Amino acid sequence: MGIITIQGGTPLRGETVIQGAKNSALPILAASLLSGDVCRIEGCPHLSDVDSAADILRYLGCTVVWEDDDLLVDSRTLTRCDIPQSLMRRMRSSVIFLGAILARCGWAELSYPGGCELGPRPIDLHLSALRALGADISDAGGTLRCRAAHLRGCQIVLATPSVGATENAMLAACGAEGDTVICNAAREPEIADLQEFLCAMGAQVRGAGGSVITVSPGRALHGCAHRVIPDRIVTATYLCAAAAAGGDITLRSTEHRQLAAVTTALRQAGCRVDCGTDYIRLTRTEPLRAVPPVQTTPYPGFPTDCQAIFMAALLQSRGTTVFVENIFQSRYRHVPELIRMGADIRTEGRVAVVCGVERLHGAEVVATDLRGGAALVTAGLAAEGITTVQGVGHIHRGYEELPAHLRALGAHITEEN
Repeated sequence: MGIITIQGGTPLRGETVIQGAKNSALPILAASLLSGDVCRIEGCPHLSDVDSAADILRYLGCTVVWEDDDLLVDSRTLTRCDIPQSLMRRMRSSVIFLGAILARCGWAELSYPGGCELGPRPIDLHLSALRALGADISDAGGTLRCRAAHLRGCQIVLATPSVGATENAMLAACGAEGDTVICNAAREPEIADLQEFLCAMGAQVRGAGGSVITVSPGRALHGCAHRVIPDRIVTATYLCAAAAAGGDITLRSTEHRQLAAVTTALRQAGCRVDCGTDYIRLTRTEPLRAVPPVQTTPYPGFPTDCQAIFMAALLQSRGTTVFVENIFQSRYRHVPELIRMGADIRTEGRVAVVCGVERLHGAEVVATDLRGGAALVTAGLAAEGITTVQGVGHIHRGYEELPAHLRALGAHITEEN
């Protein structure tokens, strides 16, 4: 799995360019099945989750090849409509293929997805949306068997604004007869990026970014080229890394308006954050201070994916900060590892209380999930001595060459397989 070694205590300085968004690339790759043609995904990040999605597409009969940082998907050669357990279990978001396969083929068969263990993440909302469109879905022995000779447009009201369920409903609705209206839709920027991709293929989708999305099928879809938006969670990670270690960094090819909740919290902690059309600059020269309670909520609130990373940045802040995790039940698995580094954190249920300490020290820690792994690296940059992070395969799921980018900013960090 590899080990990341960090010699902490060095402020970060310089510039880096933000990669394409993992959480945009994955549903877009699934959506490429709908074209029955060739799609070019520009600026697609080189990640293990993207590799998993590409392997699923290849299993289904598609041709998938890299051209530098672009991923080309030819779905004209689709030959299968099932995905084996060995591929499904490699990542949670593999369930996003369900809606696309169902719309393209009229049937789909796959097992429940795998990925990071962040507590129960049921796909009931996904299945409910597809059933509303007319799909007949059975679940036997952990295998989902879906049939839909004719999907029909309808109104879908999501009980909660689930990103994945919104995306699956959008994809399936592209193969339905008549308009589909998705109410209480997720509002994340990645949803809007998926809409832009679908429209580039010829679909009629509108409303993404708001709580009501309308899909009006009827046009034949075709191939297209589309550039993935910058990864806002990766952006937040580098900002929190500089907040933890101190210094002055500039992030290029990013969008500050998608991170207002995070940049506001960083300013409250004592960082200077300057934003421009496509850049964010963070400067931290004084010790950080505690901030008002941080509560994770759906976009545009504070992202659950940034909770662990921002927590790591505040470990040496002056005062006490309360975190409330409202999205996932098991998203404090990084806390025992941070405590090994000298952090003062107490948890109870969905609440974590962080009392700032004067010093952190290096330790041997283990990443158990993607964002928790990034939090351990962030803490290691601020700690005295050497920190070794194991389980870095989790980090590779969402970060493209994280140690190399941090080295370019002055960090003393290496990775060994």
